[in-house]
Amino acid sequence: MSAKNIRTRTGVVVTDSADKTVRVKVERQRQDPLYGKIMTLRSHYLAHDPDNTYKIGDVVIIREIPRISKRKSWAVIGLSGAK
Repeated sequence: MSAKNIRTRTGVVVTDSADKTVRVKVERQRQDPLYGKIMTLRSHYLAHDPDNTYKIGDVVIIREIPRISKRKSWAVIGLSGAK
């Protein structure tokens, strides 16, 4: 994975119950190509949080990393300025 191919996302922490892991909900909007309706698409990512510092409701930035476990291949970089 080269440096220019690293993906980042901004989302809200929805679960912090697992040790060193948070679940982040990322929302994005796109327009339906046929009807033109604006749709909100949601994705959930498991992100690595080694110090258990982020809590439910925090707006965070996550980035793609080499896979840690079966479902966890993202890590929390820090808090986002957006609310």
